[in-house]
Amino acid sequence: MNQTQKKQQSMDMTSGSITKLLIMFAVPLVIGNLFQQLYNTVDSLVVGNFVGSHALAAVGSTTSIINMIVMFFTGTSVGAGVVISRYYGAHDDEKLHIAVETTMAVTFICGIIFTGLGIFVAPYMLKFMSTPDDVLPSASVYLKIYFSGVFGLLVYNMGSAILRAVGDTKRPLYFLCLSSVMNIGLDLLFVVGFGMAIEGVAYATIISQFISAILVLIVLTRSTENYRLTWKDLRINKKIFRQILMVGLPTGFQQSLTSFSNVYVQSYINTFGSSCMAGWSSYSKIDQFVFLPMQSIGQASTTFMSQNLGAGNLPRAKKGTGVALRLALLITFASAGILFLFAPRLVAVFNQEPDVVRYGTMFLRMNVFMLAFCCPNQVVAGAMRGAGDSRTPMLIMLFSFVLFRQIYLYIATSICNTAAVVGFGYPVGWIVASVLVELYYMSGKWEKKINM
Repeated sequence: MNQTQKKQQSMDMTSGSITKLLIMFAVPLVIGNLFQQLYNTVDSLVVGNFVGSHALAAVGSTTSIINMIVMFFTGTSVGAGVVISRYYGAHDDEKLHIAVETTMAVTFICGIIFTGLGIFVAPYMLKFMSTPDDVLPSASVYLKIYFSGVFGLLVYNMGSAILRAVGDTKRPLYFLCLSSVMNIGLDLLFVVGFGMAIEGVAYATIISQFISAILVLIVLTRSTENYRLTWKDLRINKKIFRQILMVGLPTGFQQSLTSFSNVYVQSYINTFGSSCMAGWSSYSKIDQFVFLPMQSIGQASTTFMSQNLGAGNLPRAKKGTGVALRLALLITFASAGILFLFAPRLVAVFNQEPDVVRYGTMFLRMNVFMLAFCCPNQVVAGAMRGAGDSRTPMLIMLFSFVLFRQIYLYIATSICNTAAVVGFGYPVGWIVASVLVELYYMSGKWEKKINM
């Protein structure tokens, strides 16, 4: 492979226009994350329109449980991406190769562990969340099938993290687009064509995820670049693994506990009945389309920081964080305005029952602009992780999203127990985290932890 072809597949972010590089890196991620979101969104659309509001509530009630387990691994993949980006930016091909082999070896082991853990834990979590009896059977079926195929999701996410770490966001996007389209087709085939209920969308999801996993493994295996996956070298290097855990474990722990905190929020929502649950589910799917662009820019800021620190250019790395934050805020406010205006119509796409639309519209209009407070949590915290400081963002997020949010819910619902009060539990955590992340970043203490 010649040098021109190599540059087309990876991206060196250590020189050139910062804004242009961040946009070029983030746009494929935005599109890819949108297609990733389509997995659960299409599941909700299909069951909400062809099965009923109870099925929509069932799919929505599983999101926090799925995220609690999957996000732990996804957070760990951030650590792998940071380590790989650092070696890529430093042009250390030997350590880059070892990091890739270690990362994939850990992924295969975790895939087996999380499959068993998910199947075992899910039924107990549904009961813990006070899931209503009319929703519980469908939610249990969906989770059992989903976790039986979670291996494919983990392999795809980690393989994509490797490619993104070296600046290649296009091929993971292509594979995700293909598997998402396949998921839509299979959803309709299984539910509408074969008359299957919630189990149909679950099977469609895991089949599609396995396809994307196979495709990303083919790319890594056949690549002639320095991040190629060589099966005979597949083993865990203890030193590299420790470096991955130093960054990834705090992030995974934070994301997993945050999702566990969201299980509590879901349990409060569940007490208002299946219509409120369905409205909350619709809101949760819609507001992700505001959240995903900032998340993608946050991933870009992590890679930008890692590569530039690997090249020894701290001023450029810090400048990239500021540019990324401004981009995230601009896009968030623009997309939030659109969703606010069309909220009732968007909720009705999932289910047209009046109570479902009423609840979903209320949640959406109440919280959508507050998502701007998530921008520092994604972009600034992402940059600090790229610098090797994952512990502080973890502590801030845990305090804000878990401890503070639960205190708010307990006190607020004791005074006025309404769905709106519960729904505002999300923005409360975002605001606190945003303030604390910004204060810590401006203090400059994270710079002392750059050397991993």
